[in-house]
Amino acid sequence: MDSSVTRRQFISTSALAMAAVPTLLSNAARAQTVPASEKVRVGLIGCGGISHADLPTFFLNPEVDCPIICDIDDANLEEVAKIVDAKRGYKPDMVKDFRRVIDRKDVDVVLVCTPDHWHALPTIYACETGKDVYCEKPLGKTIDEGRAMLEAAKKYNRVVQMGTQWRSGTHYREAVEYVQSGKLGKIRMVRAWAYLDWLGGVGNPPDSDPPAGVDYDMWLGPAPLRPFNKNRFHFNFRWFWDYAGGLMTDWGVHLLNICLWAMGPEPPLRVSSSGGKRILDDNTETPDTQVTIFDFPNYTLIFEHQIVGGIGPGGKPHGMLFSGTEGTLIIDEGGYEIIPEPKKKSIEAYKGPAGKDSRPAHVRNFLDCVKSREKPVENLEVGHYVSSIAHLGNLAFQSQSEVHWNVEKEKVMENKKADAYVACEYRKPWKLPYGWRS
Repeated sequence: MDSSVTRRQFISTSALAMAAVPTLLSNAARAQTVPASEKVRVGLIGCGGISHADLPTFFLNPEVDCPIICDIDDANLEEVAKIVDAKRGYKPDMVKDFRRVIDRKDVDVVLVCTPDHWHALPTIYACETGKDVYCEKPLGKTIDEGRAMLEAAKKYNRVVQMGTQWRSGTHYREAVEYVQSGKLGKIRMVRAWAYLDWLGGVGNPPDSDPPAGVDYDMWLGPAPLRPFNKNRFHFNFRWFWDYAGGLMTDWGVHLLNICLWAMGPEPPLRVSSSGGKRILDDNTETPDTQVTIFDFPNYTLIFEHQIVGGIGPGGKPHGMLFSGTEGTLIIDEGGYEIIPEPKKKSIEAYKGPAGKDSRPAHVRNFLDCVKSREKPVENLEVGHYVSSIAHLGNLAFQSQSEVHWNVEKEKVMENKKADAYVACEYRKPWKLPYGWRS
């Protein structure tokens, strides 16, 4: 066990006491009152959009410092450096190679906020050097990457949390407990949907040179070599198969996580998916419309998405629905409600209070586990399972075939075309350790 682990094991509970410090103190002042021996030093890898939510949430905890940040884009680095300066009163070191973050001895925790195709290697390397990791979802770009991350975390006994923050939401937990209580009766159908207006079409811009200050080769990393195109970069990377899995593995992981939490950790018997680009006429690749059916042993789960808006069940643009013989429960970020079956009176109608932002609780759970060495709520066993279910939907879609999954071997049975998507080939010199297909 390395010295950084030993240090974290004897971190005291004074950080909790710090929560009582009057709010008139600035974050920088609060951070300075925490003894150096009790600080948790975070190295940020990836300074794009989600880091602007995650890093400030980490800074809500006075023991957190951030001595170094990493991104391949100078503009991103400068923007996040401003966040660190505003919250902690200093400018962090800035690098473009994530390995310089992992090499640092004054980093305890690595925060991975990169595009999906760069989730696996920073997480694995951090585990190998004795650092704990908070990694955004999905766990990897492929199922095999998720497996490699899980194996590395187990081998080096690291605390790793996947950033699916709804898992720490109070109203989600209440709803899950109600589903598991049996009061809804036999649940035969579960639905999850995301009708979002994120993308109204991004056009077909020509390939070009990368912007000044961008290390494009490092941004590609293990992904195939392609000419630079602004639509494949930063936020829009998620709509290209080289780097991500579209809305299925983006919002789908959030929604499926709650469904699977409530219904139990079992693999589906078969998966089918249909859809395509029904609206968008641009150079993006992943479907703007997709419906995926997961046939579990005791219930059917349907996930559907539309990128260009729409109204879902109950007038909710996104949410989950559990349909039982005694009633139905509908839940989203804003709360949940219970609707009894009209002809039955076994349960009462209920509409819970509005939900709260669960990201602070999710980060706090991770930091507590860094100190206690317990498993966080979205540990990699859970994160790999949830991400794999989402990936299976894309395996079925991309192969245009029904998928029968062998969970023990992590293999698609009797379907070589679909099974080929379980892993991906890495561009040299990058290699994926610990994966079953590596």
